[in-house]
Amino acid sequence: KAIELNPKLSEAYNNRSVAKINIQDYNGAIADCTKAIELNPKYADAYNNRGIAKKNIQDYNGAIADYTKAIELNPKDANAYCLRGFIKIELDDKKGACIDFQKSKELGFEDADDYINEHCK
Repeated sequence: KAIELNPKLSEAYNNRSVAKINIQDYNGAIADCTKAIELNPKYADAYNNRGIAKKNIQDYNGAIADYTKAIELNPKDANAYCLRGFIKIELDDKKGACIDFQKSKELGFEDADDYINEHCK
């Protein structure tokens, strides 16, 4: 409904992408995030959500690119570092993953210690 009322509202596309992720419509979520990013190229949350959707269709390189852009736009986003770390584990980049998990810990991500203990010891 929000998109019908204001088709230039990037937040509406991003919010709809979350709903699509929740029902496993990952390609639909990617399309909505891409539209949100077209409307607002500095929308870090849309990059994060698109990364989540890409991860779920095994587009790991695409997910890393999106998380990296989200971090570039919002360097204090502990969640983006953590999400990127998990993709690096999938790509057998344990060292890179551990650097991301450590950074997420420094930024206050509560579960980072668990991931460090599981993957980096």
